[in-house]
Amino acid sequence: MTAELIGRARAGDGEAFRELTEPYRRELLTHCYRMLGSFQDAEDAVQDTLVSAWQSLSGFEERASVRTWLYRIATNRCLDMLRAHKRRPAQTTVPGFDPPAPSRIGEVVWLEPYPDDALPEGAIAPPLGPEARYEQREAISLAFVTALQLLPPRQRAVLILREVLGYHATEVAAMLDTTTESVTSALKRARAAVQRVAAQHAAAPAPNSPAERALVARFVRAYEAGDVDALVELLTADVVVSMPPIPLEYHGLADVAAFYTAVFGPGRRYDLVPTRANGQPAFGAYVRTSCGIRRAGGLLVVTLDGDRIAALTRFDNSVLSRFGLPQSLPERC
Repeated sequence: MTAELIGRARAGDGEAFRELTEPYRRELLTHCYRMLGSFQDAEDAVQDTLVSAWQSLSGFEERASVRTWLYRIATNRCLDMLRAHKRRPAQTTVPGFDPPAPSRIGEVVWLEPYPDDALPEGAIAPPLGPEARYEQREAISLAFVTALQLLPPRQRAVLILREVLGYHATEVAAMLDTTTESVTSALKRARAAVQRVAAQHAAAPAPNSPAERALVARFVRAYEAGDVDALVELLTADVVVSMPPIPLEYHGLADVAAFYTAVFGPGRRYDLVPTRANGQPAFGAYVRTSCGIRRAGGLLVVTLDGDRIAALTRFDNSVLSRFGLPQSLPERC
């Protein structure tokens, strides 16, 4: 069937090309997101990948699978985008909110959440190849994707291709037009930079498990009530609050408590609408008003660690539409 589709596509049959590549679109989107940290950029990269694949189909020699061929194109397109991108300016203010002094300025200022609805089927599943070390759920988590963005682009590509997707070193070398020795060296350096994430993630409860639901319910009650003390009780000692693209970060219970004291005062309260992002619980946050329309206050992604919350990441309103969430909710008196 694949050979027949390739033949028809080479003859100019666009529908055959779509049938050939469509099964891989979602996993390519996830791959490009890991590379770029941006859902919007990942969509652009996948579109460019498919255009390039269509234009270069006559040169596809079928020595590798269609899937591997597409991953090669997509990876190199992402590397091109990373080389071409100018550093995005960090946003330095929070509209309508005067935050306390941060614990530190974060290194990764540009990061977007990934809707669970956009993940390929089976994404929260075992690794895709025998060489992989990371399970797919861990490899889409915000902590892992953040750690990837701190790696040099080539190391990032090698780690994803080898340890997330499970390609052999010789396959990765062919994809990146380099040597096996170079791949092995890059992987060794990349592993050291991200190994902390695996240990943190191992304790997270399974998605939609009773343990996750119970912890999330306690979080929602505390957050909607604006109860800082109850919220702090749910946090790990080394909890981190971040707000990309705003680089301010708050580390530890004291600084996070001060941050949420400012968030919830004076009298500011939120309603939370549940969704999921990066395989984690997430919420659209809406500012409550006195019998008026509730305006969006961003998307909040919650990172769990055992029976505690290890991180809270707030994204701005621009991401809400990707999760099917509105910019406002009807009035609630």
